[in-house]
Amino acid sequence: MKTILLPFHDEEAGRMALNAATLVAERFNAYLEGLLVRGSPRITFPQGMAVSSEYLSDAARDWRTFADSARGHFKAIAEAKGLPFHELESGDGGPAFAWRELEGRESEIVGAHGRVFDLIVIGRTTSMASWQEVCEAAIFETGRPVLLASSGMPETLGDVIVIAWNGSTETARTVGLGMPFLQAAQKVIVLSIEEGMQPGPNGAELVRHLVRNGVKATAQTARADGRGIGTAIMDEAAALGADMIFKGAFTSSRLRQMIFGGATQFILDHATLPVLLGH
Repeated sequence: MKTILLPFHDEEAGRMALNAATLVAERFNAYLEGLLVRGSPRITFPQGMAVSSEYLSDAARDWRTFADSARGHFKAIAEAKGLPFHELESGDGGPAFAWRELEGRESEIVGAHGRVFDLIVIGRTTSMASWQEVCEAAIFETGRPVLLASSGMPETLGDVIVIAWNGSTETARTVGLGMPFLQAAQKVIVLSIEEGMQPGPNGAELVRHLVRNGVKATAQTARADGRGIGTAIMDEAAALGADMIFKGAFTSSRLRQMIFGGATQFILDHATLPVLLGH
């Protein structure tokens, strides 16, 4: 995990994500890039009505004020965590941060730009309508893992990891993409919720693979007992003292989960621990 992308907003979600991202950067001596995306201006005046240059200037000035504030907070928090400012090409291999501003639709920018990073970190929020659109673009369009940070961020990240194993392709890919976290962890528990399993290898078979890769892993099975699968995963992970969860994203169809609910959608909506998602 040597390069990290963080779509940043100057709000609580952005700061939660930055807290998580700096922990990752410190652990893996990684480069962390804060990304602020400016949406294309939308002018909605009646047809034929002239748009004054003063209006456009005011809009540009407001954006610059917001962007400068966001960059300032990002820089202050990163430097307080001990990360120096370096561009990607000029770093010495240690942890560092930089800042980038791009214009366009945020989900499209993140979906494309994120392909050249090892990890994308996104803060969960209910105050920004587009955040799940950005999160899903990162999951589906980049081919990279997404770390979802929430208000329940522990002081550590990745010391005790619970893999929510259901035998699926998506969870297997998440395990592969997140192997650096697993190899650095003090303890990894492969957790299988019986009612949520799909046809495929069981938890014990995954443990054998992980141990061969130098991961300190054990397997555990639990029953949902009337709980939703997402609730059961969160409950069991908390009981096991986890500070991070691995979860394959949308192992059922995304449309089905949006309409009827599902474990991934529940976790996107309610996660209180950092969750690594892959698809």
